[in-house]
Amino acid sequence: MFESAEIGRTIDKSTFDAEEPALREALLEAQYELRQQARFPVIVLINGVEGAGKGETVKLLTEWMDPRLIQVSTFDLQTDEELARPPAWRYWRQLPPKGRMGIFFGNWYSQMIQGRVNGRFKDAELDQAIAGAERLERMLSDEGALIFKFWFHLSKKQMKARLESLRDDPLHSWRISPLDWQQSKTYDKFVRHGERVLRRTSRDYAPWYVVEGVDHHYRSLTVGRILLEGLQAALASPQRRAAQPHVAPVSRQSSALLASLNLNQRLPRDDYRHQLASEQARLARLLREKKMRRHALIAVFEGNDAAGKGGAIRRVTGALDPRQYRIVPVAAPTEEERAQPYLWRFWRHVPARGQFTIFDRSWYGRVLVERVEGFCSEADWLRAYGEINDFEEQLTDAGVILVKFWLSIDQDTQLQRFREREATPFKRFKITEEDWRNREKWDDYADAVGDMVDRTSSGIAPWTLVEANDKRFARVKVLRTLNDRIEAVLAKD
Repeated sequence: MFESAEIGRTIDKSTFDAEEPALREALLEAQYELRQQARFPVIVLINGVEGAGKGETVKLLTEWMDPRLIQVSTFDLQTDEELARPPAWRYWRQLPPKGRMGIFFGNWYSQMIQGRVNGRFKDAELDQAIAGAERLERMLSDEGALIFKFWFHLSKKQMKARLESLRDDPLHSWRISPLDWQQSKTYDKFVRHGERVLRRTSRDYAPWYVVEGVDHHYRSLTVGRILLEGLQAALASPQRRAAQPHVAPVSRQSSALLASLNLNQRLPRDDYRHQLASEQARLARLLREKKMRRHALIAVFEGNDAAGKGGAIRRVTGALDPRQYRIVPVAAPTEEERAQPYLWRFWRHVPARGQFTIFDRSWYGRVLVERVEGFCSEADWLRAYGEINDFEEQLTDAGVILVKFWLSIDQDTQLQRFREREATPFKRFKITEEDWRNREKWDDYADAVGDMVDRTSSGIAPWTLVEANDKRFARVKVLRTLNDRIEAVLAKD
C-alpha cells in the first residue's frame, strides 16, 4: 500500500500556480454549497508519518477555504475531563454539525497505532480498536456524514532527510517535536501496523487516500482534488444514506414477556414507607463508597405514559444531595441536536467517573416514539438496535454502571391516571393531546417495546421490567434494583 511513496511524485511550481486558483475557487464554492444545503457534515481524518506535511496541508486548506466553517481538532493528549469518560466521548463532542467540516488530528487511528507501536496493547486489542472504528464510521456514514481519511506518507529515508533539513533550518527547527524523533526510531513498526489498519478499514463509505508527502505542491493539489471531487459528488446526490441493513426478523418472545407481567402486585403503605426509607439510605451509602469513584452511574427511565417515571425518579433523588446527580429530560430534538448524529445528544451527557446521571426517556426514543410515529425511516430504527448496543458496551467497558427501567401499566390504569391529571389543577400540565393520541397506538407501542427488550437487553445492560400499576411497589423495586446493581459491580472491584 505504501510502496509507491518511494517514487516521490512531484509537481512543478508552474503547474501548481496554474491549477491552484481554479481549485481554490471550486473548493470555496463547494464549501458554501455544503453550508447552504446543510444536509450532511464532512469529517476529515489526518494521519500518517511525521514530517510528511499533515499540518502544512491543513493550514493551506484553511487558507483556500473559509476557516469559519472548518473546525480543526487535535486529540494527542487526553484532558482530565476526557480521561474520566469512555474513550469515544472526546470524539463525539467535537463532531461537526451538518453543513460544516471537521478536521481531526490525533484521531482514533493515531491512538490505536501509537498504542500498538509503544506496546501498550497487543494485536488482539488492536483488532478490537479497528472493529470499533469501523462501527463508528459506519454509523456516521449511515447518519449522512461524508468521511475522508488521509494518510500522508514518507519513506524512512525521506523522513530522516526531512527531519534533518528542518533541524538545520533556524526558522523552522521549532516545528520538530519529540514525537517526530521518536517515530523516526520506530518507523518500521509504525508503518507495519499502520498498513494493517489501513487495509482493514478502507471502505466505500470511508476510504483511505495515501498521499506522498515529499513535494508540497503535489500533496496540496492531490488532497484538494480529492476533497473537491468527493464534495461535489455528495452535494449532487439527493441523499447521503446507506442502503437499509439486513436485520433478522423480530422475535415476539419479549412481547409475550411484557404481557405476562403481574401488574396487580401491591405494596401496603406501611411496608412501603419502611422499605422506601431503607433503600434510599442504602443508595446514599453506596454512592459515598470509595469504590464509586472508579465508576459513573446512569439510570435510564422509559415506560408507558403516566406509568410513574417522574415519581420513581423523585424517590431516587430524594435520597441524595442535589450535587450528586443530574437529571436529563429527553424531549423532541433541538435544531442543534438535529444537525448531529442521533446519539450525539446522549454522548454529550455521559457522566464522568464518580457522577450519577438520570435520563428521563433516552436514546430508546428512536426505536419507540420515532418508530411508531414515523419520525424516522425503517432503516434508521432497524440499525439503531446495533448502534445502541455498541454505545452501551462502550459505556460499561469504561466503568459506567448502566441500569435501564421500563415501567409498565395496563390500559385501564393509564386511563384512570389521565382522568385524574385532567381533574387536578396542579397535574394538568402532565397530560397533553399527544398522550391521548398515543393511547390509540397502544398495540403498536407494545410491539415496539417487545422488540426493544428483545434486541437490547444484554448481560452488560439488561432491562428491568417494573410492574407499575401500584406506584409504591414500582418505586421500591426501582430503588432496590439500582442498589443491587451497584453492589454487584462494586463487589467485583
